[in-house]
Amino acid sequence: MADEQEFDLVEISPNAEPPVCKIMDYKKFLYMQKKREKELKAKSTQITVKEIRFGPQTDEHDYEFKRKNAEKFLKEGSKLKAFVFFKGRSIIYKDQGQILLLRLATDLEEYGKVEAMPVLEGKRMIMFIAPKKKK
Repeated sequence: MADEQEFDLVEISPNAEPPVCKIMDYKKFLYMQKKREKELKAKSTQITVKEIRFGPQTDEHDYEFKRKNAEKFLKEGSKLKAFVFFKGRSIIYKDQGQILLLRLATDLEEYGKVEAMPVLEGKRMIMFIAPKKKK
């Protein structure tokens, strides 16, 4: 029957009793399958993580500059990893670092949401912000 219609006889399920076969244009089937996979791959997005580093006594101008960069990263769709790095004895200013990160979170509220609140890990206080979904 497949030769009469000039199609291929494709075995769908060889383990079934009796084996299941289908008459189809196999090359067209492979082409459509590759096309579907390519569309799915195009729709998937890769998430990048951008980092912004602060010190516990970051000045106002430096903060504004880094906030603008963070805003740009979130608009692009990247995740943001903001952290305060404590050097030497500056670890005594943990509260200043936390206040700085929470201030950044409130300033970037319209562009992203806080994924993880500030957590102290060794000499770093880290906070993650994920971009908001576009409508």
